Amino acid sequence: MQKNIKGFVLLIPMSSKEKNIIDSVIYNYTATSSALEEENQLLKDTISKMKEELDRLKTPPLMICEVMDIHDDNAVIRIPNGNQFYVTYNAEANLKAGDSVLCDQKNLNIVKKIDTSRKFNVEKFVIVEKPDIKWESVGGLKEQENEIREVIELPLKKPELFRKVGITPPKGILLHGPPGTGKTLLAKAVAASTNSTFIEVVGSELVQKFIGEGAKLVKEIFDMARKKAPAIIFIDEIDSLAACRMEVGTSGEREANRTFMQLLAEIDGFKSLDDVKIIGATNRKDILDPAVIRPGRLDRIISVPNPNNEGRKEIFKIHSSKMNIDDDVDIDIVVEKMDGFSGAEIKSVCTEAGYFAIRDNRSNVKRSDILKAVIKVRKEEELDEEHLNMFG
Repeated sequence: MQKNIKGFVLLIPMSSKEKNIIDSVIYNYTATSSALEEENQLLKDTISKMKEELDRLKTPPLMICEVMDIHDDNAVIRIPNGNQFYVTYNAEANLKAGDSVLCDQKNLNIVKKIDTSRKFNVEKFVIVEKPDIKWESVGGLKEQENEIREVIELPLKKPELFRKVGITPPKGILLHGPPGTGKTLLAKAVAASTNSTFIEVVGSELVQKFIGEGAKLVKEIFDMARKKAPAIIFIDEIDSLAACRMEVGTSGEREANRTFMQLLAEIDGFKSLDDVKIIGATNRKDILDPAVIRPGRLDRIISVPNPNNEGRKEIFKIHSSKMNIDDDVDIDIVVEKMDGFSGAEIKSVCTEAGYFAIRDNRSNVKRSDILKAVIKVRKEEELDEEHLNMFG
């Protein structure tokens, strides 16, 4: 330790305790200084960001205007209230009539050109997949299977046959019939057999809130299908979009009509569909607009009814193939009990029979389980019919 006395420096020895105290003081001072510097820098950054935010809030908003016409270095613009003004602009902006621009609200100076067109994320409105359903998984629909393969599969796999004969294959088909008869299954099976991209659309999703947006969405779906070709666009519940048009109606109905007309234009318009096929599905064929099912559009109409006795047997075998069913179960008797059932209801019978076995802590399904399942599904069907008749 040093001590200055009248010009002389005296060296005074320190104890280890004193040295530790001094070291501790120096360390604490250094740590405190470092923390204060960090806090000071943080406060400076916060103030800087607040100033930037304040400057941004003080900046007046720009107005979106439409360019109506161009005259050399001048432009005619229309502001949102409809008034038009003649303003100068920088020729390097390369403006043309119809462009949208940002303008200063006070002097109407053109600041820059912008793109105001709304782009949809199409995949939010559709289901895009590569199905792996084989034709062996489709039962009781042999006639419909042959027709759909003839119209969809053959043109995609062997287009040279149609060129040799000199005919153009249909652009699309309409599957109609009661709910649960296998319309979606047929569409997915033909997509899998042709290795096509399967784009599933629900008709009601295509009608949007604002004018023109539904039509734009339809256009972008077809553009995406062309890029992903070969592709199959499956429009489920097409009656929600393509019902008969009325001369008068609400603004919502008029917008639905605009979307429908865009769909017709895409199917039978200027752009070729190439390897894109359309499959519509409905259980209300009677309310469809004739324009969508005329020749050249969805001109092959395929009925998909409830299966007959042989069809029910095929469907039951498909859905029960992985089930552990007792040998004494007579499939013919079970199938007769399911008279009038759709494919979906037959699948439900298999599921319910499995549940009856699980409740009894068994891994095998008995004849009684299947019969109880048939009774349960039929009662649910009758209840649904009674409920509908209340409002008939």
